[in-house]
Amino acid sequence: MRSKAETTAYVSIKEYSFSKKQIEGVVEASQFQWTFTWSFHKGLLLVNPALGRALIEDALLRFLLKKDYQLESGNEYKFIISAKF
Repeated sequence: MRSKAETTAYVSIKEYSFSKKQIEGVVEASQFQWTFTWSFHKGLLLVNPALGRALIEDALLRFLLKKDYQLESGNEYKFIISAKF
């Protein structure tokens, strides 16, 4: 039986600003690293650089929506993506 393809993504929250209504951070998965800004009042997620963005964007947004009120600035989190990077 083949094992499921999965990759662990590590999220570091750099700033959670309720006054700006946004979260800024870094996400790493495999050899990739991206910075992100999530404007939660607009539902807008910006991920940079563009290289590999399609691999992480949807999974990161689902993670942020699910864990929104549990996230704190300075903390690190992880989640599993059902794909091998």
